[in-house]
Amino acid sequence: MKAGLVYDPIYLEHDTGSHPENSQRLVAIMSHLEKTGTKEKLTCLPPHPASIEELEMVHAPEYISQIKSRAADGGGWLDADTVMCPKSYEVALYAVGGGLTGVEAVMKGEVDSVVALVRPPGHHALSNRAMGFCIFNNVAIAAKYALANFNLSRVLIVDFDVHHGNGTQNTFYADSKVLYFSTHEYPFYPGTGGVNETGIGEGEGATVNFPMTAGWGDEEYLRAFNEVLVPVARRFQPQLILVSAGFDPHWADSIAMMQVSVTGFAQMVAILKKLAIELCQGHLVFTLEGGYNPQVAASAVRATFDVLLDSPEIIDPLGKSSARKPGGFEEHIEKIKRIHHLSKGNSKF
Repeated sequence: MKAGLVYDPIYLEHDTGSHPENSQRLVAIMSHLEKTGTKEKLTCLPPHPASIEELEMVHAPEYISQIKSRAADGGGWLDADTVMCPKSYEVALYAVGGGLTGVEAVMKGEVDSVVALVRPPGHHALSNRAMGFCIFNNVAIAAKYALANFNLSRVLIVDFDVHHGNGTQNTFYADSKVLYFSTHEYPFYPGTGGVNETGIGEGEGATVNFPMTAGWGDEEYLRAFNEVLVPVARRFQPQLILVSAGFDPHWADSIAMMQVSVTGFAQMVAILKKLAIELCQGHLVFTLEGGYNPQVAASAVRATFDVLLDSPEIIDPLGKSSARKPGGFEEHIEKIKRIHHLSKGNSKF
């Protein structure tokens, strides 16, 4: 299998200082890919900056102008969590463009799958508002771009970041062409993503939220993927799968309280890869979202590539969490199955 890597050093120029979402995340990931020999197995895909027209597929023109002007004025805080420097507007264009480059590469058959190592992240960004470290919604624009340019009518977005992707959900909440599936710690920032948020109008049923109780880990995530994501994806029949890949549900990431391991992430990626092969000719694009422990992010991205490259072994230097798990999962998953009209049976591969 041929895997692509979207990366450019310009992503390091979004200078956030000592903010958790800082350039050292990518420095650690890229260094690890090089040291382990993983990078040399990949097809490197240089990103291009997104155009204003591409941004406007999701974002309001006045918001785009506001971000451009803010950068020209030296940057600053957009909200309590999200900061810009003078280069952030340009870097954000390349972050969006990185997702578009990934879509182009898989849809044109240049590679089977892509991981876009971009920043700033995107899944919290709303049409007219920055949120949660995010400026433009990279994955939402990628989905709109794919629908508009490759004669597609169904795109699946899977979001396993520890925070709910409220911006992505909001973009497609009334849209039947995009199925949005999210696992996320709940209740937690940004407060959205309850089980009863399922879409409106033509989009009713095309939003599938699987909120997770703090303390759940690999077993619960894999059951959510196998027993909910797999059957809803098969029912939807996507022509492309996009992934908001946040590695902050890891047990060693201090931003949240989930207990996923690097091995768990690899197993989730394996499910996504199998779904893509079964349903959409392998078309699969990952875009980096969160993940603030550099060792975790580096190990998880390497493990992701190892799965995509059919490597026989997954390296997990941190191992599994030994924390005690809270209960209530069985009742929770059955409620979600009922909401989305799924049978009680397990639909895993």
